[in-house]
Amino acid sequence: MVRILLVLLCLLASTCLFTSSSAQAPGFVSLDCGGAEPFTDELGLKWAPDNHLLYGETAKISSSNETKTQYTTLRHFPADTRKYCYTLNVTSRNRYLVRATFLYGNFDSNNVYPKFDISLGATHWSTIVISDASTIERVELVFLASGPSVSVCLSNATTGQPFISTLELRQLNASMYLTDFEDRVYLSVAARINFGAETADPVRYPDDPYDRIWESDLLKKANYLVDVAAGTVRVSTTLPIETGGQDQAPQKVMQTAVVGTNGSLTYRINLDGFPGYGWAFSYFAEIEDLADDESRKFRLVLPDQPEYSKSIVNIKENTQRPYRVYEPGYPNISLPFVLNFRFAKTADSSRGPIVNAMEICKHLPKSDGSIDATVMANVASLYSSTVWAQEGGDPCSPSPWSWVECNADPQPRVVVVKLSNMNLTGSVPSDLVKLTGLVELWLDGNSFTGPIPDFSRCPNMEIIHLENNRLTGSVPSSLAKLPNLKELYLQNNLLSGTMPSDLTKNVQISNFSGNIMLERSGDKGKKLGVIIGASVGAAILLIVTIISCIFICRGKNNNKMRKTSAELTNRTLPVQRVSSTLSEAHVEAAHCFTLYEIEEATKKFEKRIGSGGFGIVYYGKTNEGKEIAVKVLANNSFQGKREFANEVTLLSRIHHRSLVQFLGYCQEEGKYMLVYEFMHNGTLKEHLYGMVPRDRRISWIRRLEIAEDAARGIEYLHTGCVPAIIHRDLKTSNILLDKHMRAKVSDFGLSKFAVEGTSHVSSIVRGTVGYLDPEYYISQQLTEKSDIYSFGVILLELMSGQEAISNESFGVNCRNIVQWAKMHIDNGDIRAIIDPALAEDDYSLQSMWKIAEEALMCVKPHGNMRPSMSEVQKDIQDAIRIEKEALAARGGVSDEFSRSSAHSLSLNMGMHDLDGSQNYVSIDESVLQPTPR
Repeated sequence: MVRILLVLLCLLASTCLFTSSSAQAPGFVSLDCGGAEPFTDELGLKWAPDNHLLYGETAKISSSNETKTQYTTLRHFPADTRKYCYTLNVTSRNRYLVRATFLYGNFDSNNVYPKFDISLGATHWSTIVISDASTIERVELVFLASGPSVSVCLSNATTGQPFISTLELRQLNASMYLTDFEDRVYLSVAARINFGAETADPVRYPDDPYDRIWESDLLKKANYLVDVAAGTVRVSTTLPIETGGQDQAPQKVMQTAVVGTNGSLTYRINLDGFPGYGWAFSYFAEIEDLADDESRKFRLVLPDQPEYSKSIVNIKENTQRPYRVYEPGYPNISLPFVLNFRFAKTADSSRGPIVNAMEICKHLPKSDGSIDATVMANVASLYSSTVWAQEGGDPCSPSPWSWVECNADPQPRVVVVKLSNMNLTGSVPSDLVKLTGLVELWLDGNSFTGPIPDFSRCPNMEIIHLENNRLTGSVPSSLAKLPNLKELYLQNNLLSGTMPSDLTKNVQISNFSGNIMLERSGDKGKKLGVIIGASVGAAILLIVTIISCIFICRGKNNNKMRKTSAELTNRTLPVQRVSSTLSEAHVEAAHCFTLYEIEEATKKFEKRIGSGGFGIVYYGKTNEGKEIAVKVLANNSFQGKREFANEVTLLSRIHHRSLVQFLGYCQEEGKYMLVYEFMHNGTLKEHLYGMVPRDRRISWIRRLEIAEDAARGIEYLHTGCVPAIIHRDLKTSNILLDKHMRAKVSDFGLSKFAVEGTSHVSSIVRGTVGYLDPEYYISQQLTEKSDIYSFGVILLELMSGQEAISNESFGVNCRNIVQWAKMHIDNGDIRAIIDPALAEDDYSLQSMWKIAEEALMCVKPHGNMRPSMSEVQKDIQDAIRIEKEALAARGGVSDEFSRSSAHSLSLNMGMHDLDGSQNYVSIDESVLQPTPR
């Protein structure tokens, strides 16, 4: 479903916002969003308030972590279907750095961490995810301006309200960040690191005249520059560094460095926005005085990309002297989400490697925007004083204006214009006829005057609403020539002349009434036809009413007969105990087995294949040869019967390849039984830490595919069912594996329907310890995010091979897998939680980190901080792709490896425990040699 979003334009009426003083570089704009007065900060940067913005509200906040004036206010916007934009003046063909920051500060007093999108013009820039009220989120983008202005827009609020704290624009030197691809991609900054920094504070303006922010390598945050090699020391100098121009790293950054005294420098860092292609450069300067017989030679080592590890860095050879910057790098390199890199000295080097700074940017594909952008801008300019015409950015991309709908073409066109009841005057805008893809035009309820335009250039037009205006002149004959026109509304205008005869023949629905000067050929015949038609219609309506009454009476009698028959056979379900949102039709859709059929299929319950809180599970085979699993209710209590009825009614109405197929039920002689397809390879639990021998544990790639299958099933429950269904008891024992090792979700005895806009409140919290959402346990508020928490626990089990709860495995201070895994992951020690049954050369750390990060997002303490199952599924698919690429790089098998031999691994275990795509933008893959700038 395409969300229609409204854009909010920042009217920057005075040029002072875009004019900097002599103290800072030209092209500097610093907007204090929500601020009231201009001020100059401690760095000498001049800040201006955004109080020319027409929309949005301002708020004051307080954060102990940040006291700068620009972070004491913010501007926030409604969480609606609109798009809110700032428009900044730029100079075409100049490069700029644009930066936006976001400090939540609980401005709405709701503690609902916002999640929303930010875009630059027609290009989606990033998704802003707030996970802490007192932490500043920052995004930066380097772009080449293609026009006189650029729009920065906020939209698509998933949770909370979109907001912004600061918006900054910095004009760059003409030679900075020059690439051969800049007409096709922007550079989204992922990392800019100052190695060897003396403090945790960043280096920026005035030390960097372009106000780039160089983060200190001492900055303490999760998964930022961890796995540091032993023997890494910090060095610095006060001597000047010859940077070779202002477009390189600033001198203060180059005066510090780290050195690998043991021969190597190793680091790991998460790169937001990756995997993908990007721009990566390192900055080196020899700031240690080497003796004449000493040398420093080293190479970059990327573990999963050996082709990038051949070139040798020799600072002395490349710069001819020390204290001068050398910056080799790659303008187009493929990088993972979790980057492990190492600088290793060569055998003939007497000194270990050195690195002063590093920059990494993601290639962000530039959207060309709508074909109709210029035309729509011209239309909007006619009504510049109105609310709807103040919308900035592209009319279609990445989301449409509030009064526009667009098609889904790669370069979209406007297909619907809706300007009904906008109090518009003057003639109908002539530019509208230039919208060659237009399908619907709604201009009714205004005060338009003048003639109806010629729409012959709009061959796709189907619906035209021009009623209730003051249009004059004749009805154009060109309307009759529109091949797809179906509806035409011209009533209540001042039209005159004769209606074209072809128009009334070709248009299915039309209305021309209220135009007293407009004549229609054949009016008398039409009036007679209307009278006859009305009489015939009345007669037909009477007949239909009589027939409906007959069928309703018969239907009632049939319902009574069905109920009587069901009572006689003693095979009815306790429908009265099922939620009133379910109908009998859902129950009746399930096949009802007789006890005789069940006993024959199971050979009178001969083969027991599992047991759990529900009861015992037996293997069977029908007369048609279909293998089945029969769950027999052991507990005839009200609770047990309610779960039985709940599962039957739910499974009768949902069907998905990632859900265990429900075949029917049996309710006879006081027995309650559920019949499912037989799952040959048992439960996921058994394969992770059950009866399967350790040396036969499933591989990492297969674990990822199992997670993807399960995620598909849950995503279907959450988004594909109306109303949505909350499983409420997700765990590894409820994920079953078929003979091809495809995973399916089972056991819906505790599942609940989700009512849109509300949370389900239950007096009794149900679920399984270790998987139970703590927020649900405390508040008794059940939402889809409770399933997300349980799924996050499952992801950690897949990584570690550990049970969710253990008294022995997690040490003295931990009993559950979430605490244990989070402690190690936050410390950057992911190997401590990887299942020892997985050989180190059989998995990629990149995919492991991807899943680890996703798992921690799923088990966030508050549901509104957790991703949706659709987002989880996407990240699992990314991890699978990373793993398959790593398999190929390791000389592994093809993409079909993980499923190819699954049938031969079938353990025929049945159900033993039944307790209640990231697109790369490859510009030029041949660029493998580092290029000095």
